[in-house]
Amino acid sequence: MTTRTDEEAKSPLIESREDLLATFSGGEKPRENWRIGTEHEKFVYRTADHRAPSYDEPGGIRDLLNGLTEFGWEPILENGNVIALKGADGNISLEPAGQFELSGAALENLHLTCAEAARHLEQCKTVGERLGLSFLGLGMWPDKARADLPRMPKGRYAIMLGYMPKVGSLGLDMMLRTCTIQTNLDYSSEADMVKKFRVGLALQPVATALFANSPFTEGKPNGFKSFRSHIWEDTDPDRTGMLPFVFEDGFGYERYCDYALDVPMYFVYRDGRYIDVAGRSFRDFLDGRLTELPGQKPLVSDWVDHLSTAFPEVRLKSFLEMRGADGGRWGKICALPALWVGLLYDDQSLDAAWDLVKHWTIEQREALRHQVPRQGLDGVTPDGEPMRDFAARVLDIAAAGLTRRARLNSAGDNEGGFLDPLREVVATGITPADRLLAKFHGEWRGDLSHIYEEFSF
Repeated sequence: MTTRTDEEAKSPLIESREDLLATFSGGEKPRENWRIGTEHEKFVYRTADHRAPSYDEPGGIRDLLNGLTEFGWEPILENGNVIALKGADGNISLEPAGQFELSGAALENLHLTCAEAARHLEQCKTVGERLGLSFLGLGMWPDKARADLPRMPKGRYAIMLGYMPKVGSLGLDMMLRTCTIQTNLDYSSEADMVKKFRVGLALQPVATALFANSPFTEGKPNGFKSFRSHIWEDTDPDRTGMLPFVFEDGFGYERYCDYALDVPMYFVYRDGRYIDVAGRSFRDFLDGRLTELPGQKPLVSDWVDHLSTAFPEVRLKSFLEMRGADGGRWGKICALPALWVGLLYDDQSLDAAWDLVKHWTIEQREALRHQVPRQGLDGVTPDGEPMRDFAARVLDIAAAGLTRRARLNSAGDNEGGFLDPLREVVATGITPADRLLAKFHGEWRGDLSHIYEEFSF
């Protein structure tokens, strides 16, 4: 999630609707300036007993953050607590129960993206070994109950944790027990954004299936391949989902702006603290009618904050976020941006991907979205095609796009090799979740503690 810094306090006042729309239009970039941003979260645990460490215990999350400063990361403070780091490789931040996230820098190609992820993981492991901490790459804590998990000292999370149970039964699980990999991509114009948004949204279930990696809850199989994805179905209907309006005629910045304005607020940040306005209207804020801030009107930074509190499968800010994948291990961190860059950053691939899905109805897209968390690659598309075969076609389109991009490393390889972990999933029909379940029912004999030995970074 977005991490506040002191510099953002200088944000200008929103004077008109154009200031809201400027956040989207201001993200437009010529093709040569398109970049790739990759975000990935991982679970932190005590190596000795697999416990999730608290923020302030000796060798806990605070010490992990402070330890990383030896690599040039600079602390970001909230109420005197280090709650994030900033540096050349982007930002390191904390999710509500201490999930550790790298929000990577905007990079030119996937070779740089993968090198960035490698640096980050090596740094975490170096500091973690000294502190007795290790890192797990999954979509959901496999054995932890909510009560087992700590809370991080971030004001926005306290507000969200209080609000979530009012609007859904699984929002606390989303905050406390899940991890994801995301990819952030650019667009050149409003029309380009619309096409990428539609393709990304329609194909998000493919990413969910390929990356499905959360089949356990509190030590037992939960009946899902991606329980993390299912969690979003009962988190908060006002701010999640497949956004049917994206596929309607006339969709663009204006329509997404209206959607975001109708998403209930969580908070307003003022003078170094988060003010609880959960459930209030941003439209009222624009009119100076928030009872918690009488007469005050929002800043541009308030709008940017608010946009980060909508959680659809694809999210628009000044770039597009692909949000459908479970957290995973090393190869998957590089594979997710490879999938979406191959599909969305090449015109032929974008057209071919749109041809696959443009005839699907709202009801068909929704049905696929609901099917995939439980069935993964074992389901079928709206056209009756096995999901596994359909995913293979999507990967072929992405690979062709990466070949045409022709971004080569020093060995002369293009970016297509980063799709190899996904090609293996399709070739075998075995998702990460299937692999875990096979081990659980087989060689692990129901003892899930082995997951820490075999599936840590």
